[in-house]
Amino acid sequence: MTASAPIGETITSSAHVDTYCADNLPPRESWPQFVFDLPELHRPARLNCATVLLDDTVARLGRDRRCLLTPTETWTYGDLRDRANQIAHVLTDDLGVVPGNRVLLRGPNNPWLVACWFAVIKAGAVVVTTMPLLRTPELSKLVALTRPVVALCDHRFREAIDAVEVPDVGMRVIGFGGSGGEDLVTRAAGKPVTFDDVDTAADDVVLLAPTSGTTGVPKATMHFHRDVLANADTFSRHIVAPVSDDLFTGTPPLAFTFGLGGLVVFPLAVGAASLLLEKASPVELAEAIERHGVSVLFTAPTAYRAMLRTGVAHRLGSLRRAVSAGEHLPAEVWTAFRDATGVAIINGIGGTELLHIFISAADDDIRPGSTGRVVPGYRARIQDVHGNELADGTAGLLAVQGPTGCRYLNDTRQRDYVRDGWNLTGDTYTRDADGYFWYHARSDDMIVSSGYNIAAPEVESVIDQHPAVVESAVIGVPDAERGMIVHAAVVLGPGQVGDDAMVASIQSFVKETAAPYKYPRSVAFVDALPRTESGKLQRFRLRRDA
Repeated sequence: MTASAPIGETITSSAHVDTYCADNLPPRESWPQFVFDLPELHRPARLNCATVLLDDTVARLGRDRRCLLTPTETWTYGDLRDRANQIAHVLTDDLGVVPGNRVLLRGPNNPWLVACWFAVIKAGAVVVTTMPLLRTPELSKLVALTRPVVALCDHRFREAIDAVEVPDVGMRVIGFGGSGGEDLVTRAAGKPVTFDDVDTAADDVVLLAPTSGTTGVPKATMHFHRDVLANADTFSRHIVAPVSDDLFTGTPPLAFTFGLGGLVVFPLAVGAASLLLEKASPVELAEAIERHGVSVLFTAPTAYRAMLRTGVAHRLGSLRRAVSAGEHLPAEVWTAFRDATGVAIINGIGGTELLHIFISAADDDIRPGSTGRVVPGYRARIQDVHGNELADGTAGLLAVQGPTGCRYLNDTRQRDYVRDGWNLTGDTYTRDADGYFWYHARSDDMIVSSGYNIAAPEVESVIDQHPAVVESAVIGVPDAERGMIVHAAVVLGPGQVGDDAMVASIQSFVKETAAPYKYPRSVAFVDALPRTESGKLQRFRLRRDA
């Protein structure tokens, strides 16, 4: 029997004192339909997901079990709990954080970032994890949107966030991992290792996950405590099927929900461990897998291609699971990796709006080139632009329902993503008669390159600030290694020369102004951009020419 979450009042009273998130949830009538088909999705009305993932696991398996590894150290479950509790005391006792406040996190994948994540949730606050690559202009937009009261930042990445100035947002920045009495690690060392986790409601907002729309204006997807656990109860449990002795690793930042699930939520839900790498080339990733005996890998197709190309596949012998998402996985890459390693890559499609993967397949259920079938707990169909379901074999828009779904923070784009109770992912797919989904293309102007979502207009706005540029237009073009790359058509000002030096200047300018992965790897200089008589940019002509 299917149970659907009510589109009305919350299950129980909120623990939030600061009601900013509740006040900015989209109208209930614009939410997707939520379905809870699986018994394991029926969680208690009062729920703190940090308690479930960390404290309950310690109670079940003991504090001395390995939890978080780096190339140089190991934290046990007890270590992580103690440090998370101490940081929670700093947040509440010293910094005045109350339930419902937003706390921004900034740093590379390491144990202290994970401890901060758990501490924020234990304190009943709402976590906003950002990528360390973001620059001040990008961070300023997110701060203005999410209005955090505190930012916990790795001391090596403070410069960009210290420069953020948003009117009416009094965000205090606290560094961690550095030196001095104000450093979070020093502050936490003197705090108790016990903390009474806030008794939050299962449907209290627990995280704001930033994403980008095609306009370049950031969106924040709002997820509840129960949502964080739902992806472990569906994709992880039924497709990845981890065991407590597994060691996970991967390349996605914890700011990506793909990384949060694969490197924190999924391993801790079963008492497994996670190897956190701050940065790793494909060769370094393979070396780490071999050295530590990693059994479960989460990364993008780009990394799988690169490990094959660089001849390091022989170092992956400890793997029993390899998960791919972020962009389409071609059949030839899947086959080459299986032939080289014996491991069948688990392909999948997910999204920040739904937190993680909702279509996938594992083992004998895999059909190379296909994304897979609907993950248990979810539903999916193909529909036209009017919301009519299409027959198998007909290309159309992918629509999804499940225990997670899109809720944008105070954003009118909610009505674009959710229609008639379905989440529309922005992807064009077909479904075959056996229920397998086959990817065709993105349905919007989002560029997906090496697993990163890049909004074309956002890159244009940066290029247009270059002193030599009059205007620009950005598109994604196919690339064998990265899936897509950013291509820019640029109109230069009078007297400017479109040569290799100008290409390098524009690329460097973008890298210095925005996250480096957004820079145009391909630049073409044109006399004018193709436009309609009304002035609308004709991106299809740019794609044809590119």
